[in-house]
Amino acid sequence: MKKFALVCGASGEIGRAICDDLAADGWSLYLHYHLGKERATRMAASYMDAYPSQEFLPVQADFSDSGGADRLAAQIFSLHAVVFANGHAYTQLLEDTPYEEMEKLWRVHVQNPMRLLACVSHKLRSNTKSYVLFIGSIWGAAGAAGEVVYSAVKGAQHAFVKAYAQEVAYNGIRVNAIAPGFINTQMNSHLNEEEKQEIAQEIPLQQLGSVDDVSRLTRFYLSGAADYVTGQILHVNGGWYI
Repeated sequence: MKKFALVCGASGEIGRAICDDLAADGWSLYLHYHLGKERATRMAASYMDAYPSQEFLPVQADFSDSGGADRLAAQIFSLHAVVFANGHAYTQLLEDTPYEEMEKLWRVHVQNPMRLLACVSHKLRSNTKSYVLFIGSIWGAAGAAGEVVYSAVKGAQHAFVKAYAQEVAYNGIRVNAIAPGFINTQMNSHLNEEEKQEIAQEIPLQQLGSVDDVSRLTRFYLSGAADYVTGQILHVNGGWYI
């Protein structure tokens, strides 16, 4: 029997790394994208060539839209795991943050993920065990000046994980989050190498994280090797926040 995982934000850098690892582990995947249709389509074709006995289906939805979760849920059939690797970042002082950006951050990181799970929970419950995993953030725990609203919605994700894990534990659904620190992706391309090195020097392990650091832990959570773990926020940050 095939096992299906929905990876929200599959066309992003972290999402792609997660999909690579899950596909290699035998998962069939719903590859969610918002604007990255071409990339998601290429990913699906590549995976089908490499793993012909599995299924790979691009699915589209805009999580900044109030109806995004319902649109996505309508495209999902069998489901054993959901990974929320999508996101929207915004850096600005709170007083200079437009209402529209606050609304978008809330919808992308909190409202639509919660609504999606409400819509697909019966599919997850139909399995003996299933998984929900959020890619949170160090700022959801530590907070960051200049990213106050982003920090707030990531903190809300972490709180949701702890509460929802208790609500669905008796259904065999494990709910956890990975909270990365500084991950060296295109999102941080506005920083030059000198600035990145300055950040690395603040980190006890003296190095920046990679997308593989996040994807390998995702792989572990969904492998069955961590099935006695639920309601946890695991920090992957080189000791930057403990």
